[in-house]
Amino acid sequence: MSNPTQSTPDLTASSGRHAGEPASAPTGFAHDSVVPAQPASAPKPTNVTLVLGIVGVVVLSVLALGVAGYLVMGLGGDAVALGGVMALIPLAIVFFGVRWIDRWEREPRLAVLFAFLWGAAVAVIIALVVGDGVDPLITLISQGDEQVYQFIGAAIQAPLVEESAKGLGLLVIFIAARRYFDGPVDGIVYAAWVAGGFAFTENILYFGSQLLDAGTAFSPDVAFLFFVRGVMSPFAHVMFTMFIGLALGIAARRGSGIPATFGLFLIGLIPAMLLHALWNGALFFVNDFFGYYVIVQFPLFVLAIVLVRFLRKQEAKLTFDRLSEYAAVGWFAHDEIPALATAQGRRQALAWATRNGRRSAMKQYITDATKLAFTRQRIITGRGGIGAVADEAAMLADIVESRRKLAGSVTG
Repeated sequence: MSNPTQSTPDLTASSGRHAGEPASAPTGFAHDSVVPAQPASAPKPTNVTLVLGIVGVVVLSVLALGVAGYLVMGLGGDAVALGGVMALIPLAIVFFGVRWIDRWEREPRLAVLFAFLWGAAVAVIIALVVGDGVDPLITLISQGDEQVYQFIGAAIQAPLVEESAKGLGLLVIFIAARRYFDGPVDGIVYAAWVAGGFAFTENILYFGSQLLDAGTAFSPDVAFLFFVRGVMSPFAHVMFTMFIGLALGIAARRGSGIPATFGLFLIGLIPAMLLHALWNGALFFVNDFFGYYVIVQFPLFVLAIVLVRFLRKQEAKLTFDRLSEYAAVGWFAHDEIPALATAQGRRQALAWATRNGRRSAMKQYITDATKLAFTRQRIITGRGGIGAVADEAAMLADIVESRRKLAGSVTG
């Protein structure tokens, strides 16, 4: 391995570039084979962004406590506590699903927490307030027919209001944390956290209500409801709202302006509402729920998985292309790029690192390289004005330092 003893390059020289090649690496900087670098520190958010993020999370946390108090007053502490424990199971399933999707280019924890709290608190409050407001109108339209009343509430009101409320949270994240909103996969990740938060609170409400009606946690009705909502459909809300995240991710990837972004937001909102309406409304016409689930909902879920895998492959190609540009100017060896950007290469690199006791460092190295690739993508698509150039400079400086540490601690 070459010993990168050169001084840190002047990375500010690239600040005026929005396209073309990245700044050249120090002579001999790239090494010849895949080896783990010491973890490089990710660019820190600006003080203003950090403060606003913390304030936002604090405000949403207070609202979440208010929602919790509302549930306790309506259902009682025992029902809410037990319902909350039950609701943690589908939430955990969503959590691990999102971790799989987002394992190489994870979103900032503050933004993820904001997304979850928006879904668990703000979207729920909006749904409750609007629901109470339109209830007299639904009652008037249904003219005393309970079946019509339930159908309008479940198949029309809920999809329109709930998806709009969740989508509004995604729009807020898109605007406030746009430097961390790089494309469709990021949009789906944020959508999953917003939808997961909403489903968590909604599940507490449903599970708690059923527990009160049954009078015991061992009721067959409680078990059936938990099986349907917690086991069969933990991703239902995620699948609806992901279309809004996908649309905003496309806007981010294109660097769309406000009018185009809002237009794409509305386009994503339509399938989200329609799928939500299909899920809720079909139960009024289908006698065999499990047959409906197998024939309609399960294939839709499979298609959603296929879509996510396709988008992740597109991200892998983008990562490969951007890191190849850095390799061309000496930041990486060309034979490193498959190990940093492809699924098979990453597995092989991690296997090698595990055998040599360096798995954690290799995992961090791959993560940092992926973040660098997406930062580069922001620059060449004209989005350098939202911190991409400064982020690139910080990342490359960290790479120089990590290589120096590696050269001093690894022999042979």
